This record gives sequence, C-alpha cells and structure tokens, in this order.
Amino acid sequence: MDESGGSGQPRSGTDEATERHEGPQAPGSPAADATRPEQEGPERPTGPTTPAAPTEPGSDSETPRPADGTGPGTDLSKGPQARPDHTEATPPHTSAPGEGGTADAPRTRATSGSGKGRPPRREKGPGGGLLMGRPFGVPVYVAPSWFLVAALITWVFGGQLDRVLPELGALRYLVSLFFAVAFYASVLVHELAHTVAALRFKLPVRRIQLQFFGGVSEIEKESETPGREFVLAFVGPLLSLVLSGVFYVAMQTVDPSTVPGVLLGGLMISNLIVAVFNLLPGLPLDGGRMLRAVVWKITGKPMSGTIAAAWVGRALAVSVLIGLPLLTQTGAFGEAPEDIGGMDTVTDALLAAILAAIIWTGAGNSLRMARLREHLPELRARALTRRAVPVETSTPLSEALRRANDAGARALVVVDADGQPLSLVREAAIVGVPEHRRPWVAVSGLAQDLTDGMRVSAELAGEDLLDALRANPATEYLVVEESGEIYGVLSAADVERAFVKAMARPS
Repeated sequence: MDESGGSGQPRSGTDEATERHEGPQAPGSPAADATRPEQEGPERPTGPTTPAAPTEPGSDSETPRPADGTGPGTDLSKGPQARPDHTEATPPHTSAPGEGGTADAPRTRATSGSGKGRPPRREKGPGGGLLMGRPFGVPVYVAPSWFLVAALITWVFGGQLDRVLPELGALRYLVSLFFAVAFYASVLVHELAHTVAALRFKLPVRRIQLQFFGGVSEIEKESETPGREFVLAFVGPLLSLVLSGVFYVAMQTVDPSTVPGVLLGGLMISNLIVAVFNLLPGLPLDGGRMLRAVVWKITGKPMSGTIAAAWVGRALAVSVLIGLPLLTQTGAFGEAPEDIGGMDTVTDALLAAILAAIIWTGAGNSLRMARLREHLPELRARALTRRAVPVETSTPLSEALRRANDAGARALVVVDADGQPLSLVREAAIVGVPEHRRPWVAVSGLAQDLTDGMRVSAELAGEDLLDALRANPATEYLVVEESGEIYGVLSAADVERAFVKAMARPS
C-alpha cells in the first residue's frame, strides 16, 4: 500500500496499476491499492501536473515511507472508518496537584478521559470555565467544578466555626464562603508562581484553571534542562510556604478566638498542607517533578527521571489510599478516636480514594506523555502526507476519483486553469455522496477553500507540526515544498492515528 506523500504523479515502474477496476473508486480504497505492488524505492512527488504523466524511477530527493504505516487514509467510498478513542492531550508541561484543601487535580498533559493520547489539534481553545482575568497575559478560568468544592468547603468549615464561634449563628456560612474564596486565591498565587517561572524560561502557558481539587497551570512545552525543571516545579510549593508564613505572622496581631483569627489560622494551615503535599516526591506532584529533575541530572536522560518519579507517584497513591483512613482513625489529625463517627470514616475513605486515583492517573499520564515526547520527532509531515491529484473546479466527482485511483492518490486538490490550488476536497464530503450521484456532483461543491493556515511545510515535524495544526484546526491541509510546489495533502486523521500510535509505542 502506498504511504508516501505526493502531488498526483502516478507511481513509476512496478507502482503502475496492473489491473483496472470498473467504476470509480475513492482515493485510498483497498481495491485501488491492492493492484499496486510496493515499489522498491520511494520517489519525490512533484507539483500539480497531469495525473497520467509517468515519472522516472529512482529520482533524487526521494520521500521516505512512513515507518508506522499511518500515511494513507480510510476508504472514502465506504463511509467513515472506526478510529481509536483518544482524550485531549496537548503536550504542555505538566504541573503538580495538591492545591485544593488537601489535594489538587493532576496537572498532566492528558487532562481528561481515559488517559489515551490525542493530538492538541483537537483542543477547542483555552476555554473550560468562567474567565476571571489575564494576569501576565495568561487567561485564568474557574471551572464549574470549583463551585461544587466551594460549597463543600463552606459547609465543612462552617461546621468547624460552629464549634469555635457558636455566636455567629447562620453568619458562619458567609464567613466560610469567604474562606473558600481566599483559599483559592492563594491557590492562584501558587499557580502564578509556576506561570511566572515558565514565562521567564520562555515556555508558553496556555491557561490557568481553578477546579475541584485546586489549580492547573498548562505549560505547553518541556523544560530544556533539569535545572529549569526543578525551579519550575519548586516555585509553587515555595510560594505556598511563604503564604503560610505570612498568614502566621498576621495571626499574631489578632485574637485567635475572633473571626479574623480563625480565618488567618485556617489559611495558614491550608497553605502549609498544600506546600507539604506538593513536595511529596512522586508525579504528578511538584515534588515528583523535582525528583524527575534530579534523576534527569544524574542520568542525563529525562525519560529515566520520568519513569522513576512516576513509579514513586504510584507508590504514593497506594500509600494515600491505605494510610489516610488509618491516620484519621488513630486521631493523628487532632480528633480523639472516640469522637470519629461512621460518616467521618466514610468521608475520609472516599477522599483517600479520590486522591489516590488522581495521583495514580497523573503518574500514568506523565509516563505516556514522556513516551510521546520521545517519539514526537517521528511525526513528520512529509511521511504522513497523502498523494494528491489536481482537478479543476467543474470536474465531476466520479472523474476525479477515477484519476486519483489511476494515480494511486488519496486526496484531491481543486486548482484553477493555471494549476494554482484553490481548495481541498474534504474526505467526509466525498463519503457523503452516494456512488450513483458522483457523476453529477462537481468537486467544487465538496471542497474547503484554502486559507494561509491550511498550508503547511513538508519539512515540519514533531512539536512544530502539531503546533501548526493546533493553531489552524482543519480536517485537511495542503502540504507544500519550500519553493511553494504542492507536495500533497495532510489529513488530520492520519496525524491523529500516528499520534496515538506514538503514545502506545514502548520507549
């Protein structure tokens, strides 16, 4: 099966079809490919020329065949094909959890779902909640889940206030709500510390999001050195420790049995918990990233650091699942064992299970994303590009598909009379046209006009390729040489499949 890119030139030598099939077939159909033996050497495709013109075998600037078999697309004549499940995954730098009361959401590149990878191109932009502002030019969002945890904090802290300041009455819940907002403001300071450090190291930050278990700083690129990785991870817990100290000093100036005293004491303790929890040496916590940086520095291999920190993170998840309920039952958190009721036991076990799941999942995601970064350079536009044939605006779809099958192509480029590309025929649109109607449907009605963002260089690879596709979401892209000559068409679906395959490939 032909998997190299091209502009519509037929295969030379043994690449010519040895058998004709009756009726038009869609580009990329198995029937069209089954008649073409694998050629012995790749060739360099040229610009939009007549599809029937043969090329010389063994031409220079040959195109390598993609090693992972992700080049060609689906059979357009048979409808959409099944594709693997993925979750959104922009490979940003990950940040550590632990900033929401006693924990935080894992700051992994795969931010939701089952943990399978997905190209960043599928992301819809830096949304995800209510936009609160843009400090340092970075958007800050409050996720809907924050309102749930704010209500939970208000209820729990309100119950504690009732024991300490019973004279407040119902006003205790208003004070508790203020505490919830103030606490998440300190979480935001923690995240801004990561953000400022990332911007200082010229690492782009996509957004900050406050959510159920704290905050997430989505840093889009990997630190270049272990030293920067260590600093980037450490500044968050450091700021939480500083805030805890500030609240402690402020608490000395007020009566601890008053509302200000109780609020300052609660903020001091909560920020101390955030700092200590984040310093635990396991991914996806900040301490795990610090451990990763240390192992990276010692071994010289970032992947070794990730593996070590991820497995420590998984051990930490098991420890939290078992240890947190046991510590609560023994009164380690200040309550007498006889005062701990059945509901408290259930609540602590549920909290431990949630924390353990977050840490375990975050550690696994960190491993997957590190594996992706290791294989990311293998994603090359030149290797993933589909061969294309140029067709004029009024060409019937059936005729265009016939030319594509004759040329061994998998995409159609609509050109003007001078051969300049105007638009790309969408794969999904071809699938939606019944075969009996294709002779009466012009390709122009199925095409998407080309924009500047839909033209990508054949030399793009790795993160540069994914960044280009993410910046200009589309289903197909025109791939061009540096000279402007058409190389072929890149399908986002092909990149997605290659992305997932890279995620699954062992190191």
